[in-house]
Amino acid sequence: MNKIKYLLRVLTGVSFKKMFTVINKVHEKSGKNKVLLFFDILLCIPLYGAGYYDYLIFAFYDMNHKQRKTYVTRMKNKRLITALNNKEHSHLFEHKGEFIKLFADFLGREVLDIKDLSFEQFERFIADKDIIFAKPYIGESGAGIEKLHKSDFKTIEDMFHYITDGKFGLVEEFIVQHSALSAVYPHSVNTYRIVTLVTDDGVPHCVYATAKFGGGGKFVDNLDNGGVCCPIDRETGKIEGCGHTSRLVPFDAHPDTKVKLYGYQLPFVKEAVQLALKAALMVDDMRYIGWDVYVNERGPGIVEGNDYPGYDFWQLPEHTPDKTGLWPYYKRMVKNL
Repeated sequence: MNKIKYLLRVLTGVSFKKMFTVINKVHEKSGKNKVLLFFDILLCIPLYGAGYYDYLIFAFYDMNHKQRKTYVTRMKNKRLITALNNKEHSHLFEHKGEFIKLFADFLGREVLDIKDLSFEQFERFIADKDIIFAKPYIGESGAGIEKLHKSDFKTIEDMFHYITDGKFGLVEEFIVQHSALSAVYPHSVNTYRIVTLVTDDGVPHCVYATAKFGGGGKFVDNLDNGGVCCPIDRETGKIEGCGHTSRLVPFDAHPDTKVKLYGYQLPFVKEAVQLALKAALMVDDMRYIGWDVYVNERGPGIVEGNDYPGYDFWQLPEHTPDKTGLWPYYKRMVKNL
């Protein structure tokens, strides 16, 4: 039934428009006939739960059936989330006010809920700070986040009124990140995305880890805002492949700073993974989470947890030269998928 519903969603005017855009891109990459590509993409929906975007980013046009069925696609990722995460507890991760209360011991920085904030508390909070971040309770890809300089306001009262006017939910201290991360890109807090999965026996596992760097002068590290993402070798703590933007452009060096990415030594990787594995046990029925972890000179702290982890990056062609995706790994980890 889910596959039928998904197919019906694809077969709409808007989806056809996007599909033809994908077909043109695939034709440019592969030289394959557009009509054959159209029917092949449609066939991948019921066979592999893959949308046209999956077809493009994973290079399904260059794979056989045996290879394609190993990839975690959009629908397969939804199956994982449905099997492992209780939707009724999603608010614990999606609402930042609830998240900071539950995971207070993992944050490693001062964060205040504006709903409960008095002027006196804010005055004490801002006393030793020149820069803070203000964030909405709910938002993705850095939407609604503002970097505020105390010097831009005439008085502390003006700053307090600005952050409490209704559009923000949290204020938090400015993170001074580790110098090794700042060297790659200095304008954002660059984070590790660490995806964890807790198996039926209650043991947390790290599925994969990536390093996210901002780009283009922006102060957030999200790919949707021009960021660059790289795979991390969790044993050595080094970047183990090229970087990618949301446009799937590969980079051997950061496009802004020209710092070489492959082989770059990252700080506190093992400690960051251990922190995420510990956090993964906080909510029993939320077992598949993507954690954003920052690192300063003292060690790691958690920025946020995402109850709808991304599935694409670790399976991109540059990182799967053997054309084997993550689905067999998940099948071994989770029963009855």
